[in-house]
Amino acid sequence: MKLKAIAAIAALASTLMVSGIVVAQSTGGVKSLRGSEVDTELPAPELYQQQEGREVRNYRQQPPVIPHSMDQYQIDLRTNQCLSCHDWTTAGDRGAPTLSMTHYLDRDGTQLDTVAGTRWFCNQCHVPQANAPALVDNTFDASASQ
Repeated sequence: MKLKAIAAIAALASTLMVSGIVVAQSTGGVKSLRGSEVDTELPAPELYQQQEGREVRNYRQQPPVIPHSMDQYQIDLRTNQCLSCHDWTTAGDRGAPTLSMTHYLDRDGTQLDTVAGTRWFCNQCHVPQANAPALVDNTFDASASQ
């Protein structure tokens, strides 16, 4: 009895699988998210150059954008090259802005001498600024008082 039930389930499953393949093949070719066939070569997108100078913030607590390239910067569990200029111990000598004191607070609000682990990966909040078109439409209005 069990053998007949297993054979019937296997037959039904294989029938459904074959019919699923037929339906998938009849829906057309595989489309990519780029809007063209998968094997079509498209030209590389335009590269946008880094903007010079500082970008004005749009609201009071906005993380500032990075006014320089970060192409060769290493940020991993052991190394953060941003700190070679922006840490409070070196910023004055390098002429770079010092990190906000909030970067030196742990989760409990305790003041630390080094950057807190929760603020170690700078590019989670800060991005290099570039004069690039918006990826999506945006109707955001900057706040009047910054």
